[in-house]
Amino acid sequence: MSQRKLIIIGAGGHGKVVADIARKTGYRNIFFADDHESGTCVGYPIVTTSEKIEKYNDGETDFVIAVGNNQVRKTIAEKYDVNWVSLIHPAAQIGINVKIGGGTVIMAGAVVNSCATIGKHCIINTCAVVEHDNVLEDYVHISPNATLGGTVHIGECTHIGLSASVKNNINICENCIIGVGAVVVKNIINEGIYIGVPARILKRFI
Repeated sequence: MSQRKLIIIGAGGHGKVVADIARKTGYRNIFFADDHESGTCVGYPIVTTSEKIEKYNDGETDFVIAVGNNQVRKTIAEKYDVNWVSLIHPAAQIGINVKIGGGTVIMAGAVVNSCATIGKHCIINTCAVVEHDNVLEDYVHISPNATLGGTVHIGECTHIGLSASVKNNINICENCIIGVGAVVVKNIINEGIYIGVPARILKRFI
């Protein structure tokens, strides 16, 4: 059981799940920070807005961001110099020689296989599969039931949607959204939204 405090930034639905992981990994002194909420969230107090979290940076408090939007998560992470911690659900499966960056959250039933590298402030959501030798850059979000084949590279701030699949040996550039159920079978080099089977571009960002 950890005697350290934990502040979860974001008291929405994602924050509720992160709080459950925190509790299951030994935290008991759990608090939320949120700009738009007050009172409590799943029984834990909302103590401050995210704009004031630095006053809690006392050397005895850990922090994690519970915001699904990759760009918002990046903005928050780059704004504050605090002790960002990774949270891994006890029911997740983590292989040998896996590297996990600070602030990353891995949820129940997720599988991260051998020699994968996960960046900072990533989300590996419920029952997602990240196969061997994958590289996920910072602020990537892998949605529930999504599957990445072996030796896949995902660029910074890219979001892989619910139940989407990425073929082995595929590179996906930064700032992409891969839609629900999409199947990626070719490298993606242009930022944008991709949908369908096989995945095709719906909207280019730049």
